[in-house]
Amino acid sequence: MNMKYYVVDAFAENVFEGNPAGVCVMDAWLSEELMQKIAIENNLSETAFAVKEEDELYRLRWFTPGGEIDLCGHATLATAYVITNFYDTDSKRIRFKTLSGELTVIRNGELYEMDFPSRMPETQPLTDQMVEALGIRPSEAYLGRDLMFLLESESDVINLEPDFSKLAGLPEGLGVLVTARSDEYDFVSRCFFPKLNVNEDPVCGSAHCNFIPFWAARLNKQEMTARQVSKRGGTLYCKLAGDRVTISGRAALYSIAELYVA
Repeated sequence: MNMKYYVVDAFAENVFEGNPAGVCVMDAWLSEELMQKIAIENNLSETAFAVKEEDELYRLRWFTPGGEIDLCGHATLATAYVITNFYDTDSKRIRFKTLSGELTVIRNGELYEMDFPSRMPETQPLTDQMVEALGIRPSEAYLGRDLMFLLESESDVINLEPDFSKLAGLPEGLGVLVTARSDEYDFVSRCFFPKLNVNEDPVCGSAHCNFIPFWAARLNKQEMTARQVSKRGGTLYCKLAGDRVTISGRAALYSIAELYVA
């Protein structure tokens, strides 16, 4: 059996920016074992698998090289890009059934707006183990799905050199997120997932489910522009809407390949 495999740079103005995701839009599901093998073989932070169930409604799953996860922003945006450009080309609105409930992506010109759950993290005691793993003492610590740390400055976020093996050894959280205020943007961030065999996620949409309510409260703003300051970098247009957040960004197609997975 063979099928199309797309690589899309999400939250990117051009290729080689943002966060690359693999996308497979299929007629029927592959086994979990095979989807996991494809994710490992491609070795991107996430590979998305989607199957259409009815008009504008797809079931969507995300696999990292280390396993399936419950929410992924950039691979959702990348999947919406592939569907609206190569499958349902007349659609401007795509709905996804996922492990995090129903997610909607609206295409507005070059922007893809994602509707995601808001996930305000809870205050977390700062430990010596966290400080040692980060290599810097954060101002504050929080916990949701991931550990989140507030740093003093944008330069602290940019220059951070954590110990990935020690991050993976932290008992709390799936990933580790760091964030700070910014002069050019409302806030900046970086995201690390060594527990999923992804040391740094170049642009992480799901992390902004935490960042948006956190910074909306801090800045007293409902609409914000964020920048993930990884080496690739990416810009996200953010809005808090009650118990939901909207995250918008652009995407660029890098490649279309044929997978032979018989």
